[in-house]
Amino acid sequence: MASPASSQANNQSVERAVALLRALAATHGDQRASDLAKSAGLGLSTATRLLATLESLDLIDRDEASGMYRFGPLALAIGGAAANQSQVYAEARMTVQNLAARLGLGVNVARREGAHLQYLLNVEGPLAPKTFSLMGQTNPLHATGLGKCLLLGLTPAQRRALLPQDTLIPFTATTIAAHDRLDEELAKVLRQGYAIEREELALGRACVAAPIRDRTGDIVAAISISGPLTALGLGDRQQELAQAVIEAADSISIALGYTVGAAHGAPVGAAQQAGE
Repeated sequence: MASPASSQANNQSVERAVALLRALAATHGDQRASDLAKSAGLGLSTATRLLATLESLDLIDRDEASGMYRFGPLALAIGGAAANQSQVYAEARMTVQNLAARLGLGVNVARREGAHLQYLLNVEGPLAPKTFSLMGQTNPLHATGLGKCLLLGLTPAQRRALLPQDTLIPFTATTIAAHDRLDEELAKVLRQGYAIEREELALGRACVAAPIRDRTGDIVAAISISGPLTALGLGDRQQELAQAVIEAADSISIALGYTVGAAHGAPVGAAQQAGE
């Protein structure tokens, strides 16, 4: 039987290895060992040793010419398996692909993970291209349309406990960075059935989002249509895009077993958005 000291050392090694994987996941390209060590808060010798172990397990690859690291085949297999085990992902995938193809814009699905949102699906149309996938990445809740929809499932007191005031970082001049103002915005989102985010997280970017509910009526995810502000054309197309994202959210919710009048409050859907 392993001693307590040995178990603690093993746990620490696992935690440090995961810190390196998190550091690699936070980037969009190959990384040097020194950069990963710095991001993970580790010494270079410790990081190098752990990276060699992760490489032997196929979790990461090391380019022989450059010496830089990227995720390996096992990491890709784990990511794919995790996505396929999500019922939201399974039910949303075709809807997201069809909507992105029809509008030519980005369509995203995310869930709440603690104090952040995490992307489950990301499909880009020709009007909103990206050189990387958002899948698995995180973003703040208060500064995104997806996040606003996900926060609808919490009471004002729960939101304040989850997001202390000092975490409401203003990313741009239009970011909502106070809880009273966020409460007002979320009340509006609930009334109209969709959220708008216009240059709150990044300049020149915008989205329209709607919540996704499961069979109990709980908000389990959200879907957004996103892209450059000029491509969305919110001034002329806001109602069109709102209708499209609400219908997509309704379709996914119904596939998850949601029915109108399910447990947690009034349904969010096309009829509500239209004022019926």
